[in-house]
Amino acid sequence: MYYPSFDSASAKLHERALKYLPGGNTRTTVYMKPYPIYAVKGAGCRVWDADGDVRIDCINNFTSHIHGYANPIINAVVKKQLENGTAFGLPTASEIDLAELLCSRVESIDRVRFTNSGTEAVMMAIKAARAFTGRAKIAKVEGAYHGSYDYAEVSLDPRPKEWGEDDTPSSVPYAKGTPGSVLTDVITIPFNDPESAVRLLRLHAGELAAVLIDPIPNRAGLIPASQQFINSLVDTVKEIGALLIFDEVISFRLCYRGAQSIWDVKPDLTAFGKIIGGGFPIGAVGGREDVMAVFDPTNGKPALPHGGTFSANPISMTAGLAAMQLLDQKSFDHLDEMGSKLRAAINKILTARKLAGKAVGMGSLIKVHLTSSDVTDYRSAFQDTETARRLSVFVHGLINRGVLVANNGLIALSTPMNNEDIDLITQAVEGAVDDVLVSMDTIE
Repeated sequence: MYYPSFDSASAKLHERALKYLPGGNTRTTVYMKPYPIYAVKGAGCRVWDADGDVRIDCINNFTSHIHGYANPIINAVVKKQLENGTAFGLPTASEIDLAELLCSRVESIDRVRFTNSGTEAVMMAIKAARAFTGRAKIAKVEGAYHGSYDYAEVSLDPRPKEWGEDDTPSSVPYAKGTPGSVLTDVITIPFNDPESAVRLLRLHAGELAAVLIDPIPNRAGLIPASQQFINSLVDTVKEIGALLIFDEVISFRLCYRGAQSIWDVKPDLTAFGKIIGGGFPIGAVGGREDVMAVFDPTNGKPALPHGGTFSANPISMTAGLAAMQLLDQKSFDHLDEMGSKLRAAINKILTARKLAGKAVGMGSLIKVHLTSSDVTDYRSAFQDTETARRLSVFVHGLINRGVLVANNGLIALSTPMNNEDIDLITQAVEGAVDDVLVSMDTIE
């Protein structure tokens, strides 16, 4: 069914949702105008909506389903665990198994602590850094998303009038009502500007507990951090006695040993989520043994007490272990090959159609920017009204040609995809780009 159609089952579900949910919504990230498409089934790399339409899913629950839907191996271990219980007020061997895998795969990880989401993982990593250093402040990149925690949300989506100077970004609240003390305790640094970042970190040297960094921040443009930028952060945190936190909630899908192996860095703490749960809620923070000791309760109350009713539940643990075991080097080679092919195809189409824009990213992650600007960071990736309109037309064009991508142009590939799927996505992109060009002619 063509989207939008107010006779659709999804439109009717949204009308019902409006009666019980604020704005008919319980996850801001899935909100769409005039109504969202409701899913009813997923299999492999495809998803069926409430009207029976099937589409190739390039959202994958915002990068978490790296093996797509209903993987038979993951389903089998989950069904077996369901028969034995879903969660206990006791530990299970399953949490040891997944922790052991993470420690063996990621060189910087000596110990692991499980949470229920990537947001919680980042939150606990920040709190661990504070407990270890005895300091309160953190630093983060302008425009980088690290989950729904006040401190991690600072300067997530500032408007141009709020930016401040290029080399000294302002710390701006994301949600109304954010305490002013939160802004005081977060130093915002510009992305891929080593000189300015180091200057700002040194300015707050004795106060910083940690620098929080995503090496390829999605909402800041999905542009990879330069090696010089990462190296400058590594050297400076050592110099000032702070910790380096790598947010690999998304970037862990880039490489068998994590994105940190691509940049050849060993952060003090790493936050994980999404793909390590095999499609179930999960998060984890891991790091050096001495830093992770802040969670250790064996000698009484730890420096950082931490609980969670469903943390390390055996459903997420067993599903996650199966998913990570399936994600071998061959899988990454497959994802890298498809990602490179699709990025090249999109850029070829944009060039041939003479539509300003570019597909960027790494591995299985792709982001489409429909702007003539050279995208290097959050500010250059910022969408004005016309750019946002073009992207909306593009995304709707893909929806009506059987492809789902995130509203911000993010594409996440999954292992069930093959070259035929990439060809189908490419054909949909051609049509969606033509839709954008027609809309531009209509406006003119």
